[in-house]
Amino acid sequence: MISSGVQRARRAFALLASLASGAAFANPQPWQLNMTPGVTSISQRIHGVHMLAFWVCVVIGIIVFGAMIVAMVRFRKSKGAVAAKWSHNTMMEAIWTVVPIVILVVMAWPATKLLVDMADAKDSDMTIKVTGYQWKWRYEYVEYYNKATGVNFVSSLDADSNKARQLDSGIDPHSVKDGDFSSYLLNVDKPLVLPVGVKVRFVITADDVIHAWWVPSLGWKQDAIPGIINDNWTKIDEPGTYRGQCAELCGKDHGFMPIVVKALPKAEFEQWLAAQQAAAAAAKAGATAQATPAPAPASQG
Repeated sequence: MISSGVQRARRAFALLASLASGAAFANPQPWQLNMTPGVTSISQRIHGVHMLAFWVCVVIGIIVFGAMIVAMVRFRKSKGAVAAKWSHNTMMEAIWTVVPIVILVVMAWPATKLLVDMADAKDSDMTIKVTGYQWKWRYEYVEYYNKATGVNFVSSLDADSNKARQLDSGIDPHSVKDGDFSSYLLNVDKPLVLPVGVKVRFVITADDVIHAWWVPSLGWKQDAIPGIINDNWTKIDEPGTYRGQCAELCGKDHGFMPIVVKALPKAEFEQWLAAQQAAAAAAKAGATAQATPAPAPASQG
């Protein structure tokens, strides 16, 4: 009985330790206690800076609260302790002034370098325009290796989640799945498809109110503001599906505009892009044919 309890406790502590150390999956998981390391160099550096600050705070907490507990236990009045009478200690004051400055510099250096690199969207190989609407996203593939693609589409909440969210639908949200993934309110009809290993620049705006485009695995969140163009960039290292959500309260259906990024190997992405371009060209040709008036019949002379 005792050994089994100890084993369960050890497994629980091991799980907590793995989560706290950042060993969680790329997509956030239930009961995850820490940031996701993500699948980009930027997201992993953000995670590294976060963990640096976390462990610095842990060490400071141990020192401060350890000294406090020792002082309260060893030098309490009931044991006859008498408070010392002194005004100051120059050496100690110098130490606790210099040490925090050094700690801040050590933490600020990688954080500042990271912020500079996060803002550097130049030399990108691909540009995606993201426009937020109530309550969907439009993705325009502006260019790929300096060539216009002509591909754009609207991405909305998937049909299964949309049915389940309706009042009195009678559908169990847990039954809404994308494969083995419980995808209620986290799936879309058309994901944003991106190539792995390609630097992608995003230009982000909105058409009505303020939204925010956020995929945790990419490491950043960017506001989408009407009349303003914000930009950011990513370079995904691993193929997979990465999910996010609008992170700015934008109206009654704010919770129903998820984001899904599907990262494909470069060759597969280019096949997908070619198929989308062919479909777009066919649709454009069909619309042009319908809009062209039929020639007038020749007059009988």
